[in-house]
Amino acid sequence: MGGRAPIRVLVVDDFEPFRRLIVDILKNRSELQIVSEASDGSDAVEKARQLQPDLVLLDIGLPKLNGIEASRRIKEISPLSRILLVSQLLSADVVHEGLRLGATGFVAKLDVTKDLHIGVNAVLRGETFFSRALAGHLLARTRVVSSKLTLDSVSQQRRKTHRHHSAGFYSDDSHLLDDVSQFVGNALMAEDNAIVMATEAHRERLLLRLQVRGLDMNAAIQQKRYAALDASDALQAFMVDGLPDRTRFFALLGDLLNAAPEVPTAGRRVVVFGECVDMLCTQGNDEGALQLEKLGNQMIMAYNIDVLCGYSLDSFQPGTGNTFEKICAEHTAYYSH
Repeated sequence: MGGRAPIRVLVVDDFEPFRRLIVDILKNRSELQIVSEASDGSDAVEKARQLQPDLVLLDIGLPKLNGIEASRRIKEISPLSRILLVSQLLSADVVHEGLRLGATGFVAKLDVTKDLHIGVNAVLRGETFFSRALAGHLLARTRVVSSKLTLDSVSQQRRKTHRHHSAGFYSDDSHLLDDVSQFVGNALMAEDNAIVMATEAHRERLLLRLQVRGLDMNAAIQQKRYAALDASDALQAFMVDGLPDRTRFFALLGDLLNAAPEVPTAGRRVVVFGECVDMLCTQGNDEGALQLEKLGNQMIMAYNIDVLCGYSLDSFQPGTGNTFEKICAEHTAYYSH
């Protein structure tokens, strides 16, 4: 009996050296087979029609036919093909349109060496992946990064459910605080509520950044629109024998969520940033980390909240460990920097 058939890949980019880079990055993966390459959108559509590839890596700024329109046509003639956009364009509007017309992920060219494998894995699992470079643009526009298992735009999905559980994997504190201050600050400026469970250093630096953005944090705290807890104290409150206790977890978070004031026009809406799971990963408690993420998903289903989890890349090597893959699977979106 033969083994599993390889995943057939079409690589499309008008800059030949960059196509070579993509091929070089993927060539050592035995489960992938580069079946063809194309340098313009029209040729990509024709080769997709002929070859019916499993995966198309597609630039946006292509001659003859741009990558967005090529995505739409490829999905019409090869509906089972997964499309991962690989481009230097960082416009949220462009990528939203690409998702609406058939793409299921985006890797920024400046991040391709570290993000391509992660993006390919996510798209092949039926998920959506964004490089961190684009995630920052999306966080600036909405409170979500991306949505799993959908071809709707992010904004359309947000109006439908308001339930998003995103993960950011960071190489340094500066990038983490950039995203968290944007995530929390946007919520507070929209008169929504925010809960932060982080280290003391991160809480202090985040508070300063929010004040620099012009937010009256004293008022937000007094009005219970902003609550900040020490992540270690939170873990001590709900961990039992190395695993999160569901009753204690829901008691702690439920009290905080119920204390957040309602918005007259939209009810109670809350964003939550947390580093508790990252602490468990750092301690080597992988099972506790995974169970805590699952409890987080149960909390999201029970309340109208968006969640952003912060991870240090030092906790594990992305793309190589089983724990990393399992953690990603518990989120609706994830990105790295």
